[in-house]
Amino acid sequence: MNTNPIYLALDLPRLESAEALARKVAGHIGGLKLGMEFFYAHGHHGVHEIAKIGLPIFLDLKLHDIPNTVAAAMQSIHVLEPAIVTVHASGGRAMMEDAKAAAGEHCKVVAVTLLTSLDEADMAATGVGGSAHDQVLRLADLAHSAGLDGIVCSGQEVGAVHRQWKDGFFVVPGLRPAEGKTGDQKRTVTPRAARDAGASVLVIGRPISRAEDPVAAARAIEATL
Repeated sequence: MNTNPIYLALDLPRLESAEALARKVAGHIGGLKLGMEFFYAHGHHGVHEIAKIGLPIFLDLKLHDIPNTVAAAMQSIHVLEPAIVTVHASGGRAMMEDAKAAAGEHCKVVAVTLLTSLDEADMAATGVGGSAHDQVLRLADLAHSAGLDGIVCSGQEVGAVHRQWKDGFFVVPGLRPAEGKTGDQKRTVTPRAARDAGASVLVIGRPISRAEDPVAAARAIEATL
C-alpha cells in the first residue's frame, strides 16, 4: 500500500465531481475511500472509473447481515479489487469470519466498532452499556479473534487498541485538523495525533473536499504527518 496514510473520502453525489477532486489531490493522498453514498449512486461502474486514477480503493460499505449474505456480497465485489472493505463488528464473529474467508487475497477486511458520530448517550439509547472506549476494545477483541485484519475506530481509542493488537490494521475516520470544525463527529482528534497513536489509515473527507483549495488543504494535512 501507498506509504501516505491519508485516504480521501470521496462521498460526492456526482461521479464527475468526485473524479475531478481525486485527480486534483492525488499527489498528496495515499488512497480513496468510497462509501455508501458513492457506491449506491454509481455502483461498480463508478468504482472502476475512480480506480483509473491509480490509487488504492477503500470500499467503506459497512456490510452487516447474516454471514451467508455478507460472504456473497464480498464475493460480488472481488472484480473491483478493493484494498480495504469494511464490515460491522456488531454483526458477530461468524459473520466476520465468513466475510474474511470470502474476501480477495489482497483485500484487508476491517470491522467498524463504534461510529465516530456516537457517544455514550447514543449507546445507552440503543441498549449498550459502558463507555465508548470499552465497547471499542470489546469489539476489537472479537474482530481479532475472527481473523480480520483490523478495525475502524476513533482516534481516541486507536492507541489502546494498538497496544493490545500489535500487528492490527487500524482505520481512523472522523479526523479534523487542529483548526477544523467537528461537524456531526463527536469523538475527533487531529490526523497527526491519530497517526502517532497507531493509525494505519487516516480517513479525511470534508476538511479536504469542502476546502476552498482542496490541494492546499491536503498538502497542509500531509505536512503535519
